[in-house]
Amino acid sequence: MPNQWTGIGNPYTRTEVLERLHDTLSKGEPIIAAGAGTGISAKFIEKGGADLLIIYNSGRFRMAGHGSTAGLMSYGDANAIAMEIGEFEVLPVVEEIPVICGVHATDPRRRMWHWLLKVKDMGFSGINNFPTHTIIDGQYRQTLEETGMSVQKEIDCVALARRMDMFSIVYVAKPEEAKAMAEAGADVIIAHVGCTVGGSIGVVDAAVSLEDAAAQTQAIIDAGKSVRDDIIYLSHGGPILSPADAAYINERTDAVGFVGASSLERMAVESSLVNLTKEFKSIPVKKTGGR
Repeated sequence: MPNQWTGIGNPYTRTEVLERLHDTLSKGEPIIAAGAGTGISAKFIEKGGADLLIIYNSGRFRMAGHGSTAGLMSYGDANAIAMEIGEFEVLPVVEEIPVICGVHATDPRRRMWHWLLKVKDMGFSGINNFPTHTIIDGQYRQTLEETGMSVQKEIDCVALARRMDMFSIVYVAKPEEAKAMAEAGADVIIAHVGCTVGGSIGVVDAAVSLEDAAAQTQAIIDAGKSVRDDIIYLSHGGPILSPADAAYINERTDAVGFVGASSLERMAVESSLVNLTKEFKSIPVKKTGGR
């Protein structure tokens, strides 16, 4: 149903978001979710026809010219940043597109049930688990797991959101995480295959091949499907940078769409600003006698 106060737009119920996504699929169209770190990005991503907007704290760093991985570091309060972007930049300028809030579920300073109520009250139409510890590995990941900041906290947050009838779209990096998120009640699972390549601040050697990304994505999907058959699966990250890359994954896996943050927001700004500035620098001008 439309917003009870304005008659249009956010917030949507979990059922309404899912109905919108399934309607997209019924038309033979892919589901495209996009990260937005600024209001102007959100406004024009919506005009481009995206199905969901996700507000990450990393969007602020990304649009400030830094790598998205800054969103995983202690450079600010991730939950507060996502809430602020949503409240003051994105929600005031979008019209119909559902807006999802990135939630740092492992933050030990917050009561997640209380924070999710605030997210819901702000007008977000669901949650995403970002920053996510699923994309951290090695000894540091083990340390996080052993000191109370585990991925299980993210899974618990999704289960809590489901009990609160909130839509959830979640990142996972491994099949076992997909299975756990499916058991927790996630509505959409995003196969995260690493930091996005390309542009001025994308990774190079840290990325897997597109073929490997497809294999990892399908393994994640298979794990989720072993629990439930009603989950929507999307791809994200690593070598999946362009529409052609996303099409490659869709054609070789059971993914039905793509989540773009750097690949949509950052790359669009980088390329268009460079080209437009060059065009302005090429306009004719009368020569002067200056030194």
